[in-house]
Amino acid sequence: MKSKNKLKIVNDPIYGFITIPSALLFELIEHPYFQRLRRITQMGMSYLVYPGAQHTRFHHALGAMFLMQRAVQVLRFKNVEISSEEEEALYIAILLHDIGHGPFSHAMEHSIVDNVSHEELSLLFMNELNRQFDGRLDLAITIFKNEYSRKFLHQLISGQLDMDRLDYLRRDSFYTGVSEGNVNSQRLITMLNVKDDALVVEEKGIYSVEKFIIARRLMYWQVYLHKTSLVAEQLLLHLLKRAKELAQSGQDLPASDALSFFLKNNIEPLNFSTEMLDTFSKLDDYDIISAMKSWQNHDDFVLSELSQMLLNRKLLRIKLKNKPIPKAKMEERIQIVSEQHNLSQHEASYFVFQGSISNQAYRMDKDTINLIRKNGKVVDVAKASDQLNIEALSKRVVKYYICYPKKD
Repeated sequence: MKSKNKLKIVNDPIYGFITIPSALLFELIEHPYFQRLRRITQMGMSYLVYPGAQHTRFHHALGAMFLMQRAVQVLRFKNVEISSEEEEALYIAILLHDIGHGPFSHAMEHSIVDNVSHEELSLLFMNELNRQFDGRLDLAITIFKNEYSRKFLHQLISGQLDMDRLDYLRRDSFYTGVSEGNVNSQRLITMLNVKDDALVVEEKGIYSVEKFIIARRLMYWQVYLHKTSLVAEQLLLHLLKRAKELAQSGQDLPASDALSFFLKNNIEPLNFSTEMLDTFSKLDDYDIISAMKSWQNHDDFVLSELSQMLLNRKLLRIKLKNKPIPKAKMEERIQIVSEQHNLSQHEASYFVFQGSISNQAYRMDKDTINLIRKNGKVVDVAKASDQLNIEALSKRVVKYYICYPKKD
């Protein structure tokens, strides 16, 4: 590809000026695959609860890259050797870590693209970009896959205290107005160091780590797992599944070419070709919104009703419970909807469904956040904390929900 060789500065509302440090990174940002992230919201349907949550995956990717720049500066200052090749690879990997997200972030991987996660799609995108850029992403992909010899580099991209989390907690807190998530990202980064090829936090940073873990827990209950956001996202999943069901039964649904392709075809990891990846790269939030605006007038009651619910924020009722929903309760609700709207049990199940959500702010069984004491001893933050019981926050809390129509 022809090099544009431009260094740019982007003004970010969180961090101020973000510098794009190399021509290669600029070219990756300019690529249509990455520009597509401007049209994918970071927080899915959360804007129905928090009107300010309209920021995009594009914002987040640039912010995570900025924090990675700070992390490299801090570690080098502390005599951790990071070569220029490793540095650029880190920036590429964190920049592209979310490039595989589909419309509304998580909706696609659970509905019309079968069993293909956004992590798998991100890797497919990175491999294709690597081909287009003549192998210049080799090292970034190796680090991203955790196959590089220096393991702490991968921890900066994917770990319990990575640049991804440090950006999205602060950014999502800013755009939602939920101050509980406002972590001091740069303070935490200043406390980072490396011991025995593993990322550690200096002992004096313990209170910042505690606040980070608590902020993560609160943001999940208050924002990411907010019951209105939850029911809206589930409705979107059900809408796309219904659209796929109708499309594959031979009905011609108004939709963009890219969306129509995925509605009409069963796509799985083994048959995800480069051509399909290119088609997927043309999908964004606008495809779904445009389709919903057409589908709200469709003859199919389920498709029409679900579209109207999402467009007009006339959502289902949702109730959270500490125990699984009894099967008899579900059947009773489905029967009511079936009789009220003259629907089959299958069609009624689009409006009555159950599921579960879980929140685990910190995991002690995997890639722990470790503190390094002045004597060089490394200890899990959960064992070192004396201000609160981090171990309690490491327990997985599960809640069960049931969704059904509100009474008119």
